[in-house]
Amino acid sequence: MNHRQTLIPEEPLLQQVSKSKLMEYTETISKEVRMSGSEEELRAFHYVKQTLEEMGVETELLLHKAYISLPVKSLVTVGEHPIHSITHSMGQSVNHLQAELVYAATGTAQDYQDLQVVGKIVLLDGLATPIAVKIAEEQGAIGAVFINATHTHEMIVSTVWGTPTLENKGLLPSIPVVSVTIETGEVIKTYLEDGQNLCSISTEVETGIRTIPTLIAEIKGQVEPDKFVLFSGHIDSWHYGAMDNGTANAVMLEVARILTQQRTHLKRSLRLAFWSGHSHGRYAGSAWYCDTNWEDLRENCLLHLNVDSVGAKDSTVLTEANTMKETRRLANDVISQVIDQEFTGSRFGRSGDQSFWGTGTPSLFMGLSEQEPSQDPAAKAFSQLFGSGKSGGFGWWWHTTEDTIDKIDPELLVRDCKIYLSIVLRSLTSPIYPIDQLEAILDIEQSVLHWREKAGNRFDLSSTLERIEKVKTSLVYLQDVMGNVTEDAKLAFLNRCLLELSRYLVPLNYVKGSNFEHDLALRQPAVPKFSDIDLLMKTTPEQQEYYFLLTSLQRKRNEVNYALKQADRLVQETLRLLTP
Repeated sequence: MNHRQTLIPEEPLLQQVSKSKLMEYTETISKEVRMSGSEEELRAFHYVKQTLEEMGVETELLLHKAYISLPVKSLVTVGEHPIHSITHSMGQSVNHLQAELVYAATGTAQDYQDLQVVGKIVLLDGLATPIAVKIAEEQGAIGAVFINATHTHEMIVSTVWGTPTLENKGLLPSIPVVSVTIETGEVIKTYLEDGQNLCSISTEVETGIRTIPTLIAEIKGQVEPDKFVLFSGHIDSWHYGAMDNGTANAVMLEVARILTQQRTHLKRSLRLAFWSGHSHGRYAGSAWYCDTNWEDLRENCLLHLNVDSVGAKDSTVLTEANTMKETRRLANDVISQVIDQEFTGSRFGRSGDQSFWGTGTPSLFMGLSEQEPSQDPAAKAFSQLFGSGKSGGFGWWWHTTEDTIDKIDPELLVRDCKIYLSIVLRSLTSPIYPIDQLEAILDIEQSVLHWREKAGNRFDLSSTLERIEKVKTSLVYLQDVMGNVTEDAKLAFLNRCLLELSRYLVPLNYVKGSNFEHDLALRQPAVPKFSDIDLLMKTTPEQQEYYFLLTSLQRKRNEVNYALKQADRLVQETLRLLTP
């Protein structure tokens, strides 16, 4: 038997996906604006809870505290001209902040090289991203005005993941942030050319501790009920959020409806998690859930499958969604049956409720279907935010007042639901966990080779590459053996090995700091524990900092090497059990 074969015929289940139910769920959830911690959001949670319980699914609605930021209003003038704008979650509230307005292009560090912006407000092209706000603060700006696209796009501008700690609360934004449309931005630029550069900003942002809901539902497996796939999506929204995230919630409900009828055939459990605090708390809900259930996730979660912004009209690109290398084959096997294209996928960034890397949980998807590439400013910005730059993102209406039910294509929503259903089904019923650990170690190897090339003779990574080679050799042998494993006891040994390997390899590839903390919501390289090599190359042996960085890197190398050693021991032990 093929080790990826399921025990349930798949096609009849896929045919059960109901267009009318998907649209009914979406329309009901997206009939109100769902700000985190609001009564409207809670009503949506209760609707989802009731719907699941009517299907016979066990649910638990959890109420907990989180740091939430709700933008209320902004008033901006340039010269004597009032400017229509919006403010942003986690930005500062101010009253008539006045300063010179300076145009700083896209707000990269290079854009600021020939500018003096200390004590001034900066005008920037693009979305109000955390990194652009962070750089503006570092340059000494006291406010930021972003020029979006045809519409203004709601954003959260903090880099702090989830509710802050005493250690990182100082990283919260300290300046007011607003956005205007591209048409308004061009008008502002003409004012600046005419010497009208005095800008006044007033903003109101309600930020603080609020009670938010998290809804957990579980369909128990019959063979390994403690082992589960975490299938998650957020309910909170910007405006009506039909696409973001009503359709995703609908997909979760429809997958649950179909699989409840197959629960006696499921080996493992499906745990559905509906988050709040995604849009207004920098993933506060999923971060809280991870912090509260860290050991359970560490010991039992074999895959985190996230769903966001699916089923949109014209969303024909299905090849660029976020994936880890070890989960790419699972996605490709399913998607290649839907469209005649190979799913290449793009590496995860720090976004989209990916709160579980410290637990060593493999991840697949945030969004799935995207727009075709275009020159629209919004499309280019979204593509760079979430993917590889080869798609047009989720649509021009993303995070705007225009995210309404007319942006949904029911046929494409059915298509996307079938993909998620198939992935969940295979993950819950395949004899062997569908996690390709050889691809994971190859990905890590490529990244360490990249770091070695950067470091040159300043920092030695040969011991790390030797450890990687050992793990790789062991995994090649394990893959050869896997196809012949059919006994239940040996399958259990093999699956335990695959699960535990993720606990070493996922953090190596994706976590910079502690596995018990959450890295900032900023882009970071693969194998980020070696990222200080970039700083090392900017110093010289004549500087003390050079040796401080060497000391840090040596400790990080110890951490990486020991994790690789443990991974190889695990594979070797499993091989002994499988090949007496």
